Amino acid sequence: MKTEIAAFQDKVWDFYRDHGRELDWRHDPTPYQVVVSELMLQQTQVARVAERYPRWLRRFPSFEILAGASVVEVLGEWQGMGYNRRALYLHRIAQAVMNDYGGILPTEPDELLKFPGIGLNTAGSIAAFASDAPVVFIETNIRRVFIHEFFHVGDEISDKQLMPLIEQALDSENPREWYYALMDYGSYLAKTVANPNRRSKHHVVQSKFEGSKRQVRGEVLRQLMAGSRPSFDIDDPRLKEVLLALESEGFIVVKDQIYSIAE
Repeated sequence: MKTEIAAFQDKVWDFYRDHGRELDWRHDPTPYQVVVSELMLQQTQVARVAERYPRWLRRFPSFEILAGASVVEVLGEWQGMGYNRRALYLHRIAQAVMNDYGGILPTEPDELLKFPGIGLNTAGSIAAFASDAPVVFIETNIRRVFIHEFFHVGDEISDKQLMPLIEQALDSENPREWYYALMDYGSYLAKTVANPNRRSKHHVVQSKFEGSKRQVRGEVLRQLMAGSRPSFDIDDPRLKEVLLALESEGFIVVKDQIYSIAE
């Protein structure tokens, strides 16, 4: 297996030298920039993030400035990115960093897990990219690469089967760049071969947006942020559930049966 792993590493590095992507968030990133890019990249295509990431940084260039912004400002800047709760997570992370960590993001995965919107794999990616730490984690492109290269047959392949291989292949002296290389190779595979991730035990087909509760959520927030009196479809059976969820998540508040964006 050592020989196979070494050959695999050479293949990935060779690909990266020839085809590595130039992305804004890879240029000497600060911990804040890493957090922003990693949450933006959750369930959003790289091209879309590449367009919106610089704009976000111009508006909110640091944890301090983001923490001091209002929810309306944050959601307004996020509009069009989808999954608005990620914007709220970023806002709360910034506030926690300023209030609980003296303005300095901890980069230990166990600490990062305490922040909203950061799960095990996102904690690993932030640690690797923010501090060049040799942390083992998996995400969509990494999963695609290891299934393609090491599991030529079979279905229901679990991340538990992949993690030992990811650990063995990790370049501990240059983890940040190694993960960039893996992700770029995975992105290339997504365009050139039948998606290996369909053979993953964890593969989930994203539900359609049109007609979904996500669409209702987005419309509710859009109308409330516009500041005009909202005109919700009160006959929509999903509306009550969406309003309750948005209130419980801290997006909106209700007073005297009038809804508004939380402060």
